[in-house]
Amino acid sequence: MADQATLTPERVTEALKSVIYPGLSRDLISFAMVKSIQVQGSHVEFGIEFSNEPPDVRATIIQAAEAAVRDLPGVQEVTIHSLQRQVNATKNIKKMESQNPFDHQRRLEGIKNIIAVASGKGGVGKSTVAVNLAVALAQLGKRVGLMDSDIYGPSIPLMMGVTGVPETDTEQNKLKPMEQYGVKMISIGFLIPSTDSPIIWRGLMVMKAVEQFLNDVSWGELDFLVIDLPPGTGDAQLTLVQKVPLDGAVIVTTPQDVALIDARKGLKMFEKVNAPVVGIIENMATYICPNCGHEEHIFGSGGGQKTCEEYGVPYLGSIPINLDIRVGGDAGKPIVAAQPDSPAAGIFRNIAQKLIERGHA
Repeated sequence: MADQATLTPERVTEALKSVIYPGLSRDLISFAMVKSIQVQGSHVEFGIEFSNEPPDVRATIIQAAEAAVRDLPGVQEVTIHSLQRQVNATKNIKKMESQNPFDHQRRLEGIKNIIAVASGKGGVGKSTVAVNLAVALAQLGKRVGLMDSDIYGPSIPLMMGVTGVPETDTEQNKLKPMEQYGVKMISIGFLIPSTDSPIIWRGLMVMKAVEQFLNDVSWGELDFLVIDLPPGTGDAQLTLVQKVPLDGAVIVTTPQDVALIDARKGLKMFEKVNAPVVGIIENMATYICPNCGHEEHIFGSGGGQKTCEEYGVPYLGSIPINLDIRVGGDAGKPIVAAQPDSPAAGIFRNIAQKLIERGHA
């Protein structure tokens, strides 16, 4: 057995690198959750800093951390303090003075425009639109980030053709975003053990992940941060609009009535939180037969434009049903990158140009 004198804070740190945050592939040390490691003889004492994890998750982390440290030679006693992440005192005072949850929004340093891509329901191609708009913005000379906040169904890694685990920026103690096609990106899909690993999280943990993607990623200087929101109006959307002021929201819908009903809910949600709606994109708007050129409005027509007129928001454009768009998404090659001269890629670039003209970049 190793001598007790060899027991050091550095060895404790190495042991705690084996403790993986539940549901993710990163450890407590890389998340900077471990604080003030002290070693006195055979007694090890340290704190674990939490934010809004539920009690069962905290207990799991503490138990795993204690087990990892007790396995070290020479350890006889382990004391772990559960710490709560502190916020600025003046912010606490302001919170007491106001009950408006949006009073605490703050801009992300170095990011000129934050654009949320949203939909009222799933299955309308929202992520496909977000990916192609991000790549189109990069092709137009803009510095672009893409944040996948669809925690339960992350698809950005597949659609962008990126695998692996993000590295840590040791100077800033933040994650380095992955990069492809000139776009920086982050997704929970990079942090889970495998693509078929389910995310079984409560709302608080989803909100924590979204907050960390905003604040604990080294985005650097960006002209646009495109955020792919999950469908609906739930925890991820609420966290986003409470933490940062959106420069615009893009609503993606298909022409049929059932999708437009949910798109209107999304519009109303952004209105209530004072986030400007840049406009509506009508996806899968029409089908053009590649053999004869016949055009068919499979899901109806005119619904997106009618909704824009009703709510006084711009109609950004329509995207046809296109096999190459689907194939490119499945292959990790967005059509804007794979076929930049195609008509479909041109539509995405036209919409991206509208975002540039409206934005601050």
